[in-house]
Amino acid sequence: MGNFEYIISSLPFLTTDYKYAEGQGFSQVMQEIRENLSEKDASALDFLLRGFQASELTPEFYTQALEHPQPFIREYFRFDLNLRNAKVRYLNQALGRPLETDVVTLTEEEVEFEEKTAVETALALGDLLSREKELDEIAWAKIGALETFHYFDLTAVLAYVAKLHIVDRWLSLDEAKGRELFKQLVSEVRGTFKGVEYTEK
Repeated sequence: MGNFEYIISSLPFLTTDYKYAEGQGFSQVMQEIRENLSEKDASALDFLLRGFQASELTPEFYTQALEHPQPFIREYFRFDLNLRNAKVRYLNQALGRPLETDVVTLTEEEVEFEEKTAVETALALGDLLSREKELDEIAWAKIGALETFHYFDLTAVLAYVAKLHIVDRWLSLDEAKGRELFKQLVSEVRGTFKGVEYTEK
């Protein structure tokens, strides 16, 4: 089994000015986490990471995700599928295409999408950057809901990775937003594990 308490207590791998340490990036952080996981748990992490690659997001992938034995993976990609389908429908409407063009539909009925109204409101924002920030805030909140009452287990690790992926994206798109999100992430980890040392500048 993975030493989850050790992993969680060590999670803020980034420096206090919200940048990766020299010579380190998202993939290096993932490798450090993976080294402390069991083979089974590392496999779950690798599946989650697959879902961060656009080329992997096929109907087959989502079918596997919704049947995955790890609850966080099932629920995260259930949300992710709904979010991506909402984006596709929005673009189809804007371009005058049939609404369901390129929507990923699985054999089961489309899963419940609690965040549908919030996502549609975000998609209607005129400014692209504001739209992306709002959508990521919705995703962040969803991840937070999925990790509720999970502290030193695989769900806590996977949730951290999903949030760090959002941070990593914003560090490359908008450094100020990336720093803001990382500060929030460190604060959340501190709330979970009081032993994490963090000095705010």
